[in-house]
Amino acid sequence: MARYFDVHPQNPQPRSVGQVVDLVREGGLIAYPTDSCFALGCSLGNAEGLERIRRIRKLDDKHHFTLVCADFAQLGQFVQISNAVFRAVKASTPGSYTFILPATKEVPRRLLHPKKKTVGVRIPEHTTTQAILENLGEPLLSSTLLLPGHDEPMTQGWDIKEELDHQVDAVIDSGDCGTEPTTVVDLSGDEPEIVRYGAGDPSRFE
Repeated sequence: MARYFDVHPQNPQPRSVGQVVDLVREGGLIAYPTDSCFALGCSLGNAEGLERIRRIRKLDDKHHFTLVCADFAQLGQFVQISNAVFRAVKASTPGSYTFILPATKEVPRRLLHPKKKTVGVRIPEHTTTQAILENLGEPLLSSTLLLPGHDEPMTQGWDIKEELDHQVDAVIDSGDCGTEPTTVVDLSGDEPEIVRYGAGDPSRFE
């Protein structure tokens, strides 16, 4: 059964955050809130966690997983960013955007798009998620919590616990969470390409 953490949205309890981080470090898979909607997350090197996310969401090998980063310095370790792209990404973070960029050698191969060698990255504007990321000291490997057959991501912590009780190790509930996934922008080519319209304003990339 999944553990349920009720975390204060403005002042996340350090003890709860620490317990969540310990779970992630021990190979756990968590459902956690972001500034766009709930996501599934595990540690970067957790191959089994990656497969669990694939099974829950029924994803193929062309799906772009996302590295959810604490800040821009951390993000820069995992993707290659030109000067022009740097300015565009910096101006849009933290926020409800996912950027697809060429990966550095720091990214495990199994996370890369098989042909493009790219990966998704984002910096969320969410107090609880930031507390988890800062305590963890590395990105969370993540994917939007959008279940097969559902039109919208799940938004309520208790519903998620009921639905995924035996498929995740913890559910973090931190109050209201959005229903709209991030806007996904592919910046790996010559021109920005909006892959998914979502919570982030797409106009700056059109």
